Amino acid sequence: MADVAVIGAQWGDEGKGKIVDWLSARADVVVRFQGGHNAGHTLVIGETVYKLSLLPSGVVRENCVGIIGSGVVVDPIALLAEIERIAKQGVSVTPDNLMIAENATLILPVHQELDALREGAASGVKIGTTKRGIGPAYEDRAGRRALRVADLADPESLPEKVENLLTHHNALRRGYGADDVDAADLLRMLSEVAPKIAPFARATWRELDAMRAAGKRILFEGAQGVLLDVDHGTYPYVTSSNTVAGHAAAGAGVGPSAIGYVLGIVKAYTTRVGEGPFPTELEDETGRRLGERGHEFGTVTGRQRRCGWFDAALVRQSLKISGVDGIALTKLDVLDGFEELKVCTGYSINGKEFDYLPAGAHNQAAAEPVYETMDGWSGSTEKARSWADLPAEAVKYVRRIEEIIETPIALVSTSPERDDVILMKDPFQG
Repeated sequence: MADVAVIGAQWGDEGKGKIVDWLSARADVVVRFQGGHNAGHTLVIGETVYKLSLLPSGVVRENCVGIIGSGVVVDPIALLAEIERIAKQGVSVTPDNLMIAENATLILPVHQELDALREGAASGVKIGTTKRGIGPAYEDRAGRRALRVADLADPESLPEKVENLLTHHNALRRGYGADDVDAADLLRMLSEVAPKIAPFARATWRELDAMRAAGKRILFEGAQGVLLDVDHGTYPYVTSSNTVAGHAAAGAGVGPSAIGYVLGIVKAYTTRVGEGPFPTELEDETGRRLGERGHEFGTVTGRQRRCGWFDAALVRQSLKISGVDGIALTKLDVLDGFEELKVCTGYSINGKEFDYLPAGAHNQAAAEPVYETMDGWSGSTEKARSWADLPAEAVKYVRRIEEIIETPIALVSTSPERDDVILMKDPFQG
Protein backbone atom coordinates (compact mmCIF):
# COMPACT_ATOMS: atom_id res chain seq x y z
CA MET A 1 0.00 0.00 0.00
CA ALA A 2 1.21 3.51 -0.81
CA ASP A 3 0.64 6.69 1.16
CA VAL A 4 -0.84 9.30 -1.17
CA ALA A 5 -0.33 13.05 -1.64
CA VAL A 6 -3.11 14.99 -3.35
CA ILE A 7 -2.39 18.34 -4.97
CA GLY A 8 -4.21 20.73 -7.27
CA ALA A 9 -2.47 21.00 -10.64
CA GLN A 10 -4.03 24.30 -11.75
CA TRP A 11 -4.86 27.52 -9.84
CA GLY A 12 -6.82 25.73 -7.15
CA ASP A 13 -10.57 25.02 -7.07
CA GLU A 14 -10.05 21.80 -9.02
CA GLY A 15 -12.42 19.73 -6.91
CA LYS A 16 -9.90 18.40 -4.40
CA GLY A 17 -12.51 18.24 -1.64
CA LYS A 18 -14.56 15.51 -3.28
CA ILE A 19 -11.51 13.52 -4.36
CA VAL A 20 -9.87 13.73 -0.95
CA ASP A 21 -13.12 12.71 0.70
CA TRP A 22 -13.47 9.81 -1.74
CA LEU A 23 -9.90 8.71 -0.94
CA SER A 24 -10.35 9.23 2.79
CA ALA A 25 -12.77 6.30 2.76
CA ARG A 26 -9.62 4.24 2.19
CA ALA A 27 -7.39 6.25 4.57
CA ASP A 28 -6.79 6.20 8.30
CA VAL A 29 -5.19 9.65 8.49
CA VAL A 30 -5.60 12.86 6.45
CA VAL A 31 -2.88 15.53 6.80
CA ARG A 32 -3.08 19.16 5.68
CA PHE A 33 0.49 20.24 4.90
CA GLN A 34 0.37 23.90 3.76
CA GLY A 35 -1.79 26.98 3.35
CA GLY A 36 -4.37 28.33 5.74
CA HIS A 37 -8.06 29.14 5.89
CA ASN A 38 -7.87 30.94 2.54
CA ALA A 39 -8.34 27.54 0.89
CA GLY A 40 -11.76 25.91 0.90
CA HIS A 41 -12.97 22.39 0.24
CA THR A 42 -16.59 21.56 -0.43
CA LEU A 43 -17.67 18.03 0.44
CA VAL A 44 -21.04 16.62 -0.62
CA ILE A 45 -21.99 13.53 1.38
CA GLY A 46 -25.49 12.32 0.66
CA GLU A 47 -27.59 15.46 0.93
CA THR A 48 -25.24 17.22 3.34
CA VAL A 49 -22.76 19.84 2.14
CA TYR A 50 -19.69 20.51 4.29
CA LYS A 51 -17.54 23.57 3.64
CA LEU A 52 -14.09 23.16 5.20
CA SER A 53 -11.17 25.59 5.26
CA LEU A 54 -8.57 24.61 7.86
CA LEU A 55 -9.91 21.23 8.90
CA PRO A 56 -8.57 18.23 6.98
CA SER A 57 -11.28 16.55 4.93
CA GLY A 58 -11.01 13.34 6.92
CA VAL A 59 -12.68 14.82 10.01
CA VAL A 60 -16.13 14.28 8.52
CA ARG A 61 -15.52 10.53 8.40
CA GLU A 62 -15.67 8.17 11.37
CA ASN A 63 -12.44 6.39 12.32
CA CYS A 64 -10.30 8.89 10.39
CA VAL A 65 -7.80 11.20 12.11
CA GLY A 66 -7.12 14.70 10.80
CA ILE A 67 -3.75 16.38 11.25
CA ILE A 68 -2.89 20.04 10.64
CA GLY A 69 0.83 19.98 9.87
CA SER A 70 3.57 22.48 10.66
CA GLY A 71 3.47 23.82 7.11
CA VAL A 72 -0.01 25.25 7.74
CA VAL A 73 -0.60 28.71 9.19
CA VAL A 74 -3.41 28.48 11.73
CA ASP A 75 -5.91 31.18 12.62
CA PRO A 76 -7.10 29.92 16.03
CA ILE A 77 -10.30 31.98 15.98
CA ALA A 78 -11.23 30.78 12.48
CA LEU A 79 -10.42 27.18 13.42
CA LEU A 80 -12.62 27.25 16.51
CA ALA A 81 -15.45 28.81 14.49
CA GLU A 82 -15.13 26.08 11.86
CA ILE A 83 -15.20 23.35 14.50
CA GLU A 84 -18.34 24.91 15.98
CA ARG A 85 -19.96 25.25 12.57
CA ILE A 86 -19.59 21.62 11.53
CA ALA A 87 -20.59 20.49 15.02
CA LYS A 88 -24.02 21.91 14.14
CA GLN A 89 -23.99 19.51 11.18
CA GLY A 90 -23.39 16.57 13.47
CA VAL A 91 -19.59 16.26 13.14
CA SER A 92 -17.75 16.17 16.46
CA VAL A 93 -14.14 17.40 16.33
CA THR A 94 -12.11 16.50 19.42
CA PRO A 95 -8.43 15.85 20.25
CA ASP A 96 -9.20 12.21 19.44
CA ASN A 97 -9.75 12.94 15.73
CA LEU A 98 -7.84 16.21 15.22
CA MET A 99 -4.21 17.05 15.97
CA ILE A 100 -2.41 20.34 15.33
CA ALA A 101 1.37 20.51 14.96
CA GLU A 102 2.77 22.31 17.97
CA ASN A 103 5.27 24.05 15.68
CA ALA A 104 2.61 25.42 13.31
CA THR A 105 2.56 29.22 12.93
CA LEU A 106 -0.39 31.24 14.22
CA ILE A 107 -2.32 33.79 12.16
CA LEU A 108 -3.28 36.76 14.33
CA PRO A 109 -5.59 39.74 13.75
CA VAL A 110 -2.53 41.89 13.08
CA HIS A 111 -1.76 39.71 10.04
CA GLN A 112 -5.23 40.14 8.60
CA GLU A 113 -5.10 43.90 9.15
CA LEU A 114 -1.75 44.14 7.34
CA ASP A 115 -3.16 42.12 4.44
CA ALA A 116 -6.06 44.56 4.13
CA LEU A 117 -3.81 47.62 4.41
CA ARG A 118 -1.65 46.37 1.55
CA GLU A 119 -4.54 45.45 -0.72
CA GLY A 120 -6.16 48.82 -0.05
CA ALA A 121 -3.02 50.88 -0.64
CA ALA A 122 -2.96 53.28 -3.57
CA SER A 123 0.32 51.87 -4.88
CA GLY A 124 1.94 48.46 -5.16
CA VAL A 125 0.95 45.18 -6.84
CA LYS A 126 -2.60 44.03 -6.10
CA ILE A 127 -2.37 40.27 -5.66
CA GLY A 128 -6.06 39.78 -4.99
CA THR A 129 -5.55 38.01 -1.66
CA THR A 130 -8.40 36.82 0.54
CA LYS A 131 -7.18 39.26 3.25
CA ARG A 132 -7.04 36.45 5.78
CA GLY A 133 -3.47 37.16 6.88
CA ILE A 134 -1.87 34.16 5.21
CA GLY A 135 1.02 36.02 3.56
CA PRO A 136 1.98 38.18 6.56
CA ALA A 137 1.95 35.11 8.82
CA TYR A 138 4.34 33.25 6.51
CA GLU A 139 6.52 36.38 6.38
CA ASP A 140 6.75 36.42 10.18
CA ARG A 141 7.62 32.73 10.18
CA ALA A 142 10.47 33.35 7.75
CA GLY A 143 11.50 36.39 9.80
CA ARG A 144 11.59 34.24 12.97
CA ARG A 145 9.26 36.47 14.93
CA ALA A 146 6.04 34.45 14.53
CA LEU A 147 4.03 33.01 17.38
CA ARG A 148 3.45 29.26 17.15
CA VAL A 149 0.86 26.89 18.57
CA ALA A 150 3.31 25.76 21.27
CA ASP A 151 3.63 29.34 22.52
CA LEU A 152 0.01 29.26 23.69
CA ALA A 153 1.09 26.79 26.40
CA ASP A 154 3.82 29.15 27.66
CA PRO A 155 2.03 32.28 28.93
CA GLU A 156 5.11 33.57 30.79
CA SER A 157 7.08 34.10 27.57
CA LEU A 158 4.16 35.39 25.49
CA PRO A 159 4.46 39.10 26.42
CA GLU A 160 8.07 39.26 25.23
CA LYS A 161 7.24 37.44 21.99
CA VAL A 162 4.26 39.70 21.35
CA GLU A 163 6.37 42.81 21.89
CA ASN A 164 8.96 41.49 19.43
CA LEU A 165 6.23 40.82 16.86
CA LEU A 166 4.62 44.24 17.29
CA THR A 167 7.91 46.10 17.01
CA HIS A 168 7.89 44.96 13.39
CA HIS A 169 4.18 45.29 12.69
CA ASN A 170 3.62 48.67 14.29
CA ALA A 171 6.45 50.15 12.22
CA LEU A 172 4.72 48.85 9.07
CA ARG A 173 1.33 50.14 10.21
CA ARG A 174 2.70 53.65 10.74
CA GLY A 175 3.84 53.62 7.13
CA TYR A 176 0.22 53.01 6.10
CA GLY A 177 -1.08 55.66 8.49
CA ALA A 178 -2.68 53.07 10.79
CA ASP A 179 -2.69 53.08 14.59
CA ASP A 180 -0.36 50.85 16.59
CA VAL A 181 -1.65 47.52 17.87
CA ASP A 182 -2.06 47.39 21.62
CA ALA A 183 -0.05 44.48 23.05
CA ALA A 184 -2.47 44.02 25.95
CA ASP A 185 -5.39 43.50 23.56
CA LEU A 186 -3.49 40.86 21.60
CA LEU A 187 -2.40 39.07 24.78
CA ARG A 188 -5.98 39.06 26.02
CA MET A 189 -7.17 37.40 22.82
CA LEU A 190 -4.42 34.79 23.02
CA SER A 191 -5.23 33.98 26.63
CA GLU A 192 -8.86 33.36 25.65
CA VAL A 193 -8.11 30.96 22.77
CA ALA A 194 -5.14 29.16 24.38
CA PRO A 195 -7.11 26.70 26.54
CA LYS A 196 -9.36 25.83 23.59
CA ILE A 197 -6.50 25.19 21.13
CA ALA A 198 -3.94 23.61 23.50
CA PRO A 199 -5.68 20.19 23.78
CA PHE A 200 -5.22 19.66 20.02
CA ALA A 201 -1.47 20.46 20.02
CA ARG A 202 0.87 17.53 19.48
CA ALA A 203 4.32 16.64 18.21
CA THR A 204 2.60 15.50 15.03
CA TRP A 205 5.83 14.30 13.40
CA ARG A 206 6.08 11.65 16.16
CA GLU A 207 2.43 10.73 15.75
CA LEU A 208 2.89 10.31 12.00
CA ASP A 209 6.03 8.22 12.47
CA ALA A 210 4.14 5.88 14.80
CA MET A 211 1.19 5.70 12.42
CA ARG A 212 3.43 4.78 9.50
CA ALA A 213 5.15 2.11 11.60
CA ALA A 214 1.72 0.70 12.43
CA GLY A 215 0.84 0.46 8.73
CA LYS A 216 -1.79 3.20 8.73
CA ARG A 217 -2.83 4.60 5.36
CA ILE A 218 -1.97 8.30 5.21
CA LEU A 219 -3.41 10.87 2.81
CA PHE A 220 -1.52 14.17 2.45
CA GLU A 221 -3.97 16.91 1.47
CA GLY A 222 -2.74 19.98 -0.39
CA ALA A 223 -4.57 23.29 -0.64
CA GLN A 224 -4.81 25.64 -3.63
CA GLY A 225 -2.83 24.57 -6.72
CA VAL A 226 0.67 24.27 -8.18
CA LEU A 227 0.21 27.40 -10.32
CA LEU A 228 -0.12 29.35 -7.06
CA ASP A 229 3.14 27.97 -5.63
CA VAL A 230 5.34 30.76 -4.28
CA ASP A 231 8.31 29.47 -6.31
CA HIS A 232 6.77 27.73 -9.31
CA GLY A 233 3.50 29.60 -9.84
CA THR A 234 2.59 32.74 -11.81
CA TYR A 235 4.60 35.00 -9.48
CA PRO A 236 3.83 37.48 -7.92
CA TYR A 237 0.16 36.44 -8.27
CA VAL A 238 0.65 33.40 -6.05
CA THR A 239 0.05 32.23 -2.51
CA SER A 240 2.72 32.44 0.19
CA SER A 241 3.52 28.74 0.57
CA ASN A 242 4.81 25.87 -1.53
CA THR A 243 1.83 24.00 -2.98
CA VAL A 244 3.83 21.42 -4.94
CA ALA A 245 3.85 17.76 -3.89
CA GLY A 246 7.46 17.99 -2.77
CA HIS A 247 6.35 20.14 0.15
CA ALA A 248 3.99 17.47 1.49
CA ALA A 249 6.87 15.83 3.34
CA ALA A 250 8.28 19.01 4.87
CA GLY A 251 4.88 20.48 5.74
CA ALA A 252 3.72 17.28 7.42
CA GLY A 253 6.98 16.33 9.14
CA VAL A 254 7.87 13.10 7.33
CA GLY A 255 10.65 12.05 4.97
CA PRO A 256 10.22 12.24 1.19
CA SER A 257 10.05 8.44 0.93
CA ALA A 258 6.76 8.57 2.85
CA ILE A 259 5.00 9.89 -0.25
CA GLY A 260 4.33 6.78 -2.29
CA TYR A 261 1.93 8.13 -4.93
CA VAL A 262 1.19 11.69 -6.06
CA LEU A 263 -2.31 12.35 -7.40
CA GLY A 264 -2.86 15.62 -9.27
CA ILE A 265 -6.39 17.03 -9.38
CA VAL A 266 -7.21 18.61 -12.74
CA LYS A 267 -10.46 20.28 -13.79
CA ALA A 268 -11.67 19.51 -17.34
CA TYR A 269 -11.50 23.25 -18.09
CA THR A 270 -9.59 26.06 -16.35
CA THR A 271 -10.56 28.54 -13.64
CA ARG A 272 -8.79 31.16 -11.59
CA VAL A 273 -9.74 33.43 -8.68
CA GLY A 274 -8.07 36.80 -8.22
CA GLU A 275 -5.51 38.66 -10.29
CA GLY A 276 -2.77 37.35 -12.54
CA PRO A 277 -2.18 35.90 -16.01
CA PHE A 278 -4.71 33.46 -17.47
CA PRO A 279 -3.90 32.72 -21.16
CA THR A 280 -7.07 30.73 -21.94
CA GLU A 281 -9.55 32.99 -20.12
CA LEU A 282 -12.87 33.47 -21.91
CA GLU A 283 -14.51 36.81 -21.24
CA ASP A 284 -17.55 35.99 -23.36
CA GLU A 285 -20.71 33.95 -23.32
CA THR A 286 -18.74 30.68 -23.37
CA GLY A 287 -16.83 31.71 -20.26
CA ARG A 288 -20.05 32.71 -18.50
CA ARG A 289 -21.64 29.40 -19.51
CA LEU A 290 -18.73 27.46 -17.99
CA GLY A 291 -19.02 29.47 -14.79
CA GLU A 292 -22.76 28.98 -14.49
CA ARG A 293 -22.71 25.25 -15.26
CA GLY A 294 -19.75 24.66 -12.97
CA HIS A 295 -21.09 26.85 -10.12
CA GLU A 296 -17.76 28.61 -10.11
CA PHE A 297 -17.76 30.57 -6.89
CA GLY A 298 -15.06 30.31 -4.22
CA THR A 299 -15.85 28.11 -1.19
CA VAL A 300 -14.24 30.58 1.21
CA THR A 301 -14.76 33.98 -0.44
CA GLY A 302 -17.78 33.48 -2.66
CA ARG A 303 -15.87 35.31 -5.39
CA GLN A 304 -16.74 34.41 -8.96
CA ARG A 305 -14.00 32.47 -10.68
CA ARG A 306 -12.60 33.41 -14.07
CA CYS A 307 -13.20 30.60 -16.58
CA GLY A 308 -11.48 29.40 -19.74
CA TRP A 309 -10.58 26.44 -21.93
CA PHE A 310 -8.41 23.60 -20.67
CA ASP A 311 -4.74 24.63 -20.63
CA ALA A 312 -2.84 21.40 -21.23
CA ALA A 313 0.52 23.15 -21.51
CA LEU A 314 0.22 24.63 -18.02
CA VAL A 315 -1.10 21.40 -16.54
CA ARG A 316 1.77 19.43 -18.09
CA GLN A 317 4.19 21.93 -16.54
CA SER A 318 2.54 21.55 -13.11
CA LEU A 319 2.61 17.78 -13.25
CA LYS A 320 6.31 17.69 -14.15
CA ILE A 321 7.19 20.07 -11.31
CA SER A 322 5.30 17.96 -8.77
CA GLY A 323 6.25 14.51 -10.03
CA VAL A 324 2.60 13.51 -10.39
CA ASP A 325 1.98 9.80 -10.92
CA GLY A 326 -1.62 10.08 -12.09
CA ILE A 327 -4.43 12.61 -12.32
CA ALA A 328 -8.03 12.84 -11.24
CA LEU A 329 -10.00 14.69 -13.92
CA THR A 330 -12.97 16.54 -12.40
CA LYS A 331 -16.09 18.32 -13.65
CA LEU A 332 -16.19 16.58 -17.01
CA ASP A 333 -19.99 16.88 -16.89
CA VAL A 334 -19.76 20.70 -17.06
CA LEU A 335 -18.66 20.35 -20.71
CA ASP A 336 -21.83 18.45 -21.71
CA GLY A 337 -23.63 20.16 -24.58
CA PHE A 338 -20.76 22.20 -26.06
CA GLU A 339 -20.57 21.78 -29.85
CA GLU A 340 -16.80 22.17 -29.85
CA LEU A 341 -14.08 22.32 -27.23
CA LYS A 342 -10.62 23.85 -27.32
CA VAL A 343 -7.46 22.67 -25.61
CA CYS A 344 -4.38 24.87 -25.26
CA THR A 345 -1.23 22.99 -26.31
CA GLY A 346 1.28 25.87 -26.07
CA TYR A 347 1.73 29.62 -26.47
CA SER A 348 2.79 32.24 -28.96
CA ILE A 349 4.76 35.00 -27.20
CA ASN A 350 5.93 37.92 -29.32
CA GLY A 351 6.15 35.68 -32.37
CA LYS A 352 7.97 32.82 -30.64
CA GLU A 353 6.41 29.43 -29.85
CA PHE A 354 6.58 27.94 -26.35
CA ASP A 355 5.34 24.59 -25.03
CA TYR A 356 5.46 25.94 -21.46
CA LEU A 357 4.73 29.24 -19.71
CA PRO A 358 7.97 31.15 -19.04
CA ALA A 359 8.58 32.63 -15.58
CA GLY A 360 8.85 36.28 -16.60
CA ALA A 361 5.74 38.34 -15.89
CA HIS A 362 6.13 40.20 -19.21
CA ASN A 363 6.10 36.92 -21.14
CA GLN A 364 3.15 35.58 -19.17
CA ALA A 365 1.13 38.71 -19.85
CA ALA A 366 1.88 38.46 -23.59
CA ALA A 367 1.15 34.72 -23.93
CA GLU A 368 -1.42 33.88 -26.60
CA PRO A 369 -2.79 30.32 -26.45
CA VAL A 370 -2.27 27.91 -29.32
CA TYR A 371 -5.43 25.81 -29.52
CA GLU A 372 -6.38 22.39 -30.73
CA THR A 373 -10.12 22.13 -31.47
CA MET A 374 -12.10 19.00 -30.69
CA ASP A 375 -15.72 17.94 -31.17
CA GLY A 376 -17.99 18.33 -28.17
CA TRP A 377 -20.80 15.96 -27.25
CA SER A 378 -24.55 16.23 -26.88
CA GLY A 379 -25.00 13.28 -24.51
CA SER A 380 -24.59 13.39 -20.75
CA THR A 381 -21.52 12.39 -18.76
CA GLU A 382 -23.15 13.24 -15.44
CA LYS A 383 -22.99 10.44 -12.86
CA ALA A 384 -21.09 8.13 -15.22
CA ARG A 385 -19.20 5.37 -13.42
CA SER A 386 -17.62 3.53 -16.37
CA TRP A 387 -16.16 4.34 -19.78
CA ALA A 388 -19.19 2.71 -21.37
CA ASP A 389 -21.39 5.41 -19.79
CA LEU A 390 -19.56 8.22 -21.64
CA PRO A 391 -20.28 9.58 -25.13
CA ALA A 392 -17.54 8.61 -27.61
CA GLU A 393 -16.46 12.25 -28.02
CA ALA A 394 -16.03 12.60 -24.25
CA VAL A 395 -13.78 9.55 -24.19
CA LYS A 396 -11.72 11.06 -27.03
CA TYR A 397 -11.44 14.36 -25.12
CA VAL A 398 -10.20 12.62 -21.97
CA ARG A 399 -7.74 10.42 -23.85
CA ARG A 400 -6.37 13.38 -25.84
CA ILE A 401 -5.81 15.35 -22.64
CA GLU A 402 -3.96 12.34 -21.23
CA GLU A 403 -1.66 12.34 -24.28
CA ILE A 404 -0.85 16.05 -24.17
CA ILE A 405 -0.18 16.26 -20.43
CA GLU A 406 1.96 13.08 -20.61
CA THR A 407 0.45 11.66 -17.42
CA PRO A 408 -2.04 8.80 -17.02
CA ILE A 409 -5.54 9.46 -15.76
CA ALA A 410 -6.24 7.54 -12.56
CA LEU A 411 -9.88 8.52 -12.22
CA VAL A 412 -12.57 10.75 -13.70
CA SER A 413 -15.16 12.56 -11.57
CA THR A 414 -18.54 13.09 -13.22
CA SER A 415 -20.57 14.90 -10.54
CA PRO A 416 -20.14 16.38 -7.04
CA GLU A 417 -21.43 13.11 -5.54
CA ARG A 418 -18.71 11.04 -3.89
CA ASP A 419 -19.33 7.78 -5.75
CA ASP A 420 -19.75 9.21 -9.27
CA VAL A 421 -16.23 8.26 -10.31
CA ILE A 422 -14.71 6.26 -13.15
CA LEU A 423 -11.72 4.50 -11.56
CA MET A 424 -8.74 3.30 -13.58
CA LYS A 425 -6.13 3.22 -10.82
CA ASP A 426 -6.50 3.16 -7.02
CA PRO A 427 -3.74 5.54 -5.78
CA PHE A 428 -3.39 3.59 -2.54
CA GLN A 429 -2.27 0.61 -4.58
CA GLY A 430 0.80 2.60 -5.67
